[in-house]
Order: sequence, then C-alpha cells, then structure tokens
Amino acid sequence: MNNINFKENVSLAEYTTFKIGGRAKYFFKAKTKQDLVKAIKFAKSNHLAFFILGGGSNLLVSDDGFDGLVIKIQNTGYKITDTKIITDAGVKLSTLVNSSIKNSLTGLEWAIGIPGTIGGAVKVNASAYNQNMKDLVRDIKKIDNIIVLVELELKKGDRKESLKLIKEYAQKRKNTQPLEYASAGCIFKNIPGKGAGRLIDQAGLKGTKIGQAMISEKHANFIINLGNAKSEDVIKLIKLVKKTIKEKYNINLEEEIKYLGGSGPFLIDEKWEEVIDFTKIKKGGVDIDDVLSRL
Repeated sequence: MNNINFKENVSLAEYTTFKIGGRAKYFFKAKTKQDLVKAIKFAKSNHLAFFILGGGSNLLVSDDGFDGLVIKIQNTGYKITDTKIITDAGVKLSTLVNSSIKNSLTGLEWAIGIPGTIGGAVKVNASAYNQNMKDLVRDIKKIDNIIVLVELELKKGDRKESLKLIKEYAQKRKNTQPLEYASAGCIFKNIPGKGAGRLIDQAGLKGTKIGQAMISEKHANFIINLGNAKSEDVIKLIKLVKKTIKEKYNINLEEEIKYLGGSGPFLIDEKWEEVIDFTKIKKGGVDIDDVLSRL
C-alpha cells in the first residue's frame, strides 16, 4: 500500500535490548530519508499513530504490542572529515566509537558499550563518566522533529591512549553492570548528588524478583530479564521501587526509560512514550506537508 513494503504483526521484543514486548500492527525499516518520509505519508493517509525505533535501548514495550506503525531507522551512512563526523541517525554508537579511534579522534571513548544508535543517543543526551552527547553535537537535521542526521565535533587524539581508555571503560561496565542479561539500561534518572542505584540498594531492593524480571544484584538501577519476563513484571518492580524510595527517603524517582504499547496509553503514573498522532501534531523542524509535496 502506498508503495510501502511494510510487515504486519511483527514481534517487537527482538528489536529491543530488553527482549520484552508484543507485536506491532505494522512494521517498516527505513533505510533512507526518502523511506522515512514515505512511511510518515503512509501513517498520515491511514490515520495511524507511529513510533520511531532506533536501537531499541531505554525502551519497554507493552505485552499488548502497539496498534500502529513502528518505523525502524536503518539509515547507516557516515563520513569523517578531519575532526568532524556527519552521520545518519541509524548508525550504531559503537560503530562511531570504533571509527573515530581508527581515525585518531578522541572524545567519544566514554560511549563504548552503550547500546543503540546515534540518533537515540542524541535524543536522550546519552552520558557516562561525566561526559555526554550534547558536548559533541554541533548540528542536527530533522524531519518533523525526527532526527535524521547528526554532526559531531571531536578532537585529534592518540590512538593508543584512546584504546587504553576504551579498555578501562569496557572493564568498568563489565564489573558494574549486568551485561550478561537483557535489560533496557538504567531504569531511573539519577537525583542530583544521589545515584538512583545507590538509593535502591540502600533500600534493600537488590535481587527483588517478580516473575522473570529482577532488580540486578550487580547494579540496582538495572532491571534484568531472566529469560521470559513480561512488561507487567517490570511495571510491578518499577512501581515497587518508586513506592519504597518515596516512603523511605521522600524522593520521587523518575523513569529514564520510555514506554510504548497497546491500542491506548501504556501507563505508569499516566506517563508513556508519546507517539505521533497527526490529529494533534505540532509542526516542528521540516514541515512534513512541504516535504511530502516535493516527493
């Protein structure tokens, strides 16, 4: 339909790092910006909400799935010129880390081991070891508020020093994070001056298990999938953590992960990942009607 080669009833679990979630009514892989615009046009003409999926990290999908169109961003071109990287949003962050080092550039070593794409990393301002994406981003190109192109500015560096840093960061992640299990990464945002994981640990919640979901014993801000966890299991753990931390420390933890699913809102405290509804959309970035009219 509309020259869009989409699939129907596709399991979303395999496209997320949590390995949890039901099926998308429609699923499409956008390998170019033109693919993306065509998919948006399809959603608009068929009155479908849609969700932009990058690497699938920091995301919990409802067991009920998503009654709309999921667009998987797979544009993966990038170019390195001097200290500048211009990259499509679908490029894996790990790819850019490795390529920057091969080109003797420094500044992105801290991102080693962070799953997902550069588009998603920029959107959430991924950070680690007191460094973050916003310090490297020089320009962003969007189509209707969807990141499609990113320009990064790094610095000339020493390849041996960068490799040494990467090994240190990778070992630290291995020692402190449950990398052997499927997860969405850190569940809660840190409170200024207080790590969410430390609060959860102090509250005695490490190792708490509901169904096949468990608060990691290695890092309390991770909820891990022991093999066949359901979104309901994760939700119950999140609610338990928020309730416990509020009662013990009078602190309201806020989720870092996003939510997607169901034919209606997939709710936790009335919050969920906002999808694009063309009946309510606010124009931003490139005017989608203008883009569509020129295709």
